[in-house]
Amino acid sequence: MKTIKWGILGLGKIAGKFATGLKDVEGAELYAVASRSKSKAEAFAKEYNATKLFSSYEAMLKDEALDVVYIATPHVFHHQQTLLCLDHKKAVLCEKPFAINKEQVVEMIAKAKKENVFLMEAMWTQFLPHFEFVLDLIESEKYGKIKNLKADFGFPAPVDLDKRLYNKVLGGGSLLDIGIYPIFMAMSALGRPEKIQASAKFSETGIDTECDMIFEYKNGVEAELGSSIVKQTPTAAIIQFEKATITLNTRFHEPTSVKIQTPESEETKEFKVHSNGYNFEAEHVQKMLLEGKTESTEMTFAKSLQLIELLDKVRDQIGLEY
Repeated sequence: MKTIKWGILGLGKIAGKFATGLKDVEGAELYAVASRSKSKAEAFAKEYNATKLFSSYEAMLKDEALDVVYIATPHVFHHQQTLLCLDHKKAVLCEKPFAINKEQVVEMIAKAKKENVFLMEAMWTQFLPHFEFVLDLIESEKYGKIKNLKADFGFPAPVDLDKRLYNKVLGGGSLLDIGIYPIFMAMSALGRPEKIQASAKFSETGIDTECDMIFEYKNGVEAELGSSIVKQTPTAAIIQFEKATITLNTRFHEPTSVKIQTPESEETKEFKVHSNGYNFEAEHVQKMLLEGKTESTEMTFAKSLQLIELLDKVRDQIGLEY
């Protein structure tokens, strides 16, 4: 089996989680890490046993042995850095949200197609065993059709107006950072809504601290969604079917259990995950690369386009502009 040589561009918190998950991926090597800060690159390379380190993104991308780059920088840099990687003919797994708006995502996808190079949005939830299990239940209609869906993600983040989460210039706020997960849950379960209602509360820096959304579908089906960086919420996803209630337990976007409640019984299904969960998307990317694919068969371009469209529509409703 060919060893896939990974590079990580941007070495913050999420990069550490991905590097941890990558250790459990067969045939994966953390080949290179890059940061504008040489000391940060040195510390990260030492902690996660990277083969090479760079204090320049461009220098890393010029390394011919590098196969694929995981982009782990703040949202506003995803667009330009993806284009930079594709210019160097490097496959890209770009952290979510793919970019700040649909226009940027369209350009990224067009560039990947032009260069004939693999590109995927790193929506890791798509590949988690419990999430795949629930999607199979939805598709099979084992418990009938969906009548209602609720999903939220909220936690009390430290109020630091200088940090990324509160920084509008870096694409901060609850919607793009964590609200994307409830939206992705609704999109995966119910598809494109016919109508969206959304409202938000804002910080003095202009980012949304809380966002409440209702997605309206045919036949009166609704998805009640929310995100918050000022309060703890259940961070669960509850799907009401005709014959059962399925709950993706806290925290629903990461490896967790699933509760199935019917009028006759209740059971909780556990999913044995031996890593932090980031290994699953990396394994999928490697499979795609080894098969010569330039687009994921699971987290498709169409999904990423629909997801950013929904984020754009919510931002338009709440008046959030970057």
